[in-house]
Amino acid sequence: MLKFPKDFAWGAATSGPQSEGNFHKPNQNVFDYWYEKDPDAFYDGVGPDTASNFYNDYKKDIPLMAKAGIRSLRTSIQWTRLMADVDKGIVDEDGVEFYNNVIDCLLDNGIEPYINLFHFDLPIDLYKKYGGWESKHVTDLFADYAEKCFELFGSKVKNWFTFNEPKVILDGEYLYQFHYPLKVDGPAAVQVAYNINLASAKAVARFKKWRKENNSDAKIGTILNLTPAYPATNDPEDVAAAEFATLWDDNMYLDPAVKGHFPEKLVKILDDANVLFDSTPEELKIIADNTIDVLGVNFYHPERVMRPSVSPDSLQDWMPDIYFDNYEMPGRVMNVDKGWEIYPKTLYDIAINIRDNYGNLPWFVSENGMGVSHEERYLDDKGVVQDDYRIKFIKDHLTELHRGIEAGSNCHGFFVWTGIDCWSWKNAYRNRYGLIRNDIHTQTKTIKKSGQWYAKLSENNGF
Repeated sequence: MLKFPKDFAWGAATSGPQSEGNFHKPNQNVFDYWYEKDPDAFYDGVGPDTASNFYNDYKKDIPLMAKAGIRSLRTSIQWTRLMADVDKGIVDEDGVEFYNNVIDCLLDNGIEPYINLFHFDLPIDLYKKYGGWESKHVTDLFADYAEKCFELFGSKVKNWFTFNEPKVILDGEYLYQFHYPLKVDGPAAVQVAYNINLASAKAVARFKKWRKENNSDAKIGTILNLTPAYPATNDPEDVAAAEFATLWDDNMYLDPAVKGHFPEKLVKILDDANVLFDSTPEELKIIADNTIDVLGVNFYHPERVMRPSVSPDSLQDWMPDIYFDNYEMPGRVMNVDKGWEIYPKTLYDIAINIRDNYGNLPWFVSENGMGVSHEERYLDDKGVVQDDYRIKFIKDHLTELHRGIEAGSNCHGFFVWTGIDCWSWKNAYRNRYGLIRNDIHTQTKTIKKSGQWYAKLSENNGF
């Protein structure tokens, strides 16, 4: 039996915009706005309006999650629900009451809240008025909002996180057109990456000031989707392509958050290409002085790359992928529904990388899971999804994680994505990830076979 360390956190992750539904929100985020403009852009035309109805169902959903062995829940506060006026920083009292009630309900059910402050859900007004994360002013507004959250909920919440997967904000909004505003602008993406790192550091600064004034033992971190790039071969050009991909995808966020500065190699490449971000010494000092306490790592699939087929010196618009081409390894194991390779060993590699290159910082797996479409095909005659594939996926990843912990990596938790099937951006409910099935037509929620297994895993602290 694989036993995990004492006090290991067995949890699940979700987010406000993917679970709550838009009931009584005073503001729209970019997805609400996009869905209103173009509902056909979303799978089956299903938008975020209802999601998993957590806004109305949380008093039933949370005990159900506890029954599935979830002892910690990472979710997010919606900026667009908490604030009545996102520009002036005025809170909405109904939003405050809702999040207070959710946090109280979690604690009453023995579930530790892990609260994230931003999960892709930029208020549309801040995009229209200032250009969203292209604006440094928005980094100040984010810090104001974060500080308000610490003041309102800090007495109950011990685990805070600034951003979820900043890389996806760049990929979706500025490079590959799967999140609104669907831009293709490599240099803008570079500036957005810098501004998000700056916004995170500003929020950490406000948190540390609040923590000191309130004599709190709470911690703050960020959530990064780390997908280390493996070269197709040991040829130096493939290795160089993989090095750039890792610098761009991982280290551009990991280094500022943990070490307080951007990777020198990446800065030089961007500078040589005349796309380096605009920065000031004062801003760089904020980043240097406000590193995180804890890191959350989302991991689903590895990244494999090879040398680009076209030289990056060719006349072309600057994009990060001019330095590498994606590589599909023959014979790889796939989650075909999602189009992602399954390679659990990467989780061991991540654990060793954090141990050896990032001071063995305390960290946890903040998301890991398997999305499968048309999951109703696995329902048995009692209405329970027999998702043995998900149990195997989690077991295989936990085995590699356990190996990393045995090797000395400072990992203290595993959060599955997700507890209850939730809405997922453009794909809506196409792929289901939950330990608990949600019939979105009736909002009936039923524990799957994986949820029954996860309860035993959590109770036994291993498998």
